[in-house]
Amino acid sequence: MRELEGRIALVTGASRGIGRAIAVELGRRGAKVIVNYTANENAANEAAAAVEAAGGQAVLRRFDVADSAATDAAIKEVTAAEGGLHILVNNAGIAVNKLVLGAKDADWQRCLNVNLNGTFHCCRSALRALLKVKDGARIVNMTSIVGEVGSAGQAPYVAAKAGVIGLTKTLAKEYASRGITVNAVSPGYIDTDMTAAELPADRREALMKDIPLGRVGKPEDIAAAVAFLVSPSAAYITGQVLRVNGGLLM
Repeated sequence: MRELEGRIALVTGASRGIGRAIAVELGRRGAKVIVNYTANENAANEAAAAVEAAGGQAVLRRFDVADSAATDAAIKEVTAAEGGLHILVNNAGIAVNKLVLGAKDADWQRCLNVNLNGTFHCCRSALRALLKVKDGARIVNMTSIVGEVGSAGQAPYVAAKAGVIGLTKTLAKEYASRGITVNAVSPGYIDTDMTAAELPADRREALMKDIPLGRVGKPEDIAAAVAFLVSPSAAYITGQVLRVNGGLLM
């Protein structure tokens, strides 16, 4: 399963949760993984160590995807240092839980800046390198089930994740002729630190009853889906939203 041997992969928000699981899985499959993080250097170091323990190589790169200039500079440095870039996984994100009437401008803006603008910034900056890949570059953007169905009390997050779907499909159309596939992964309820902190136990129990497979997802479930989409086996798949939600949305 070393199908990504020789590939350079940038995973944003890779210090914990889903991003860390993705980084580890890509490393296991042979990729050299650029582990992006914003603030938690200890967690990023632990993620990098996990990538290497799985048989991959890891390089830490700190930048905030919401900062266009910093993102552009970092990706230029990465591609220069590594001799290119083959895979971009836009996973960095934050959740802002606010009813519309209670949402402040800052809540709305920060959520869009990280989740949607950050994805755009990374795609735009990485395309320079991805366009040079002769055997199929890959972009995978992380959206969410709520971006497809809506969610009361999460307007900024929902709007950002819905925007990611539109961006994904547009990029897929713009760059298919250059051999770049662009897809999105749409997780359902995944057991991470972020979701555990924000979902009360009673809501979690109610949600479990609505999931046909009868369990919450694991970060590794999402990592497996991403690894497939960036693999040679997914060369004819682009512009798609792959739902990984245990049947919660069909």
